[in-house]
Amino acid sequence: MTTPTPAPTRGYTATKDQLLARLRRVEGQVRGIEKMVDEDRYCIDVLTQISAIQAALDKVALGLLDGHARHCMHEGAAEGRADEMASEMMAAVGRLMKRG
Repeated sequence: MTTPTPAPTRGYTATKDQLLARLRRVEGQVRGIEKMVDEDRYCIDVLTQISAIQAALDKVALGLLDGHARHCMHEGAAEGRADEMASEMMAAVGRLMKRG
């Protein structure tokens, strides 16, 4: 009988429960916007809620980047992959900054 391989430790592992809770709140906000549109709510009110969701997702993204910088890049540097990891992270930041 083989034992299951444990999941790898990620930069967000220590705050995974908080991250999941925040994502569930965002999911609820998205459902709320769907209901607002279904109910023909005022456009500006819908746009305000979309802005709130974007801000919440930005906060999630920043937390993930922080964990990546503190954990994953640290491990990558120890393995001699610091430049590769930095390039990967900067590409992710670039994708996050592109909107609309």
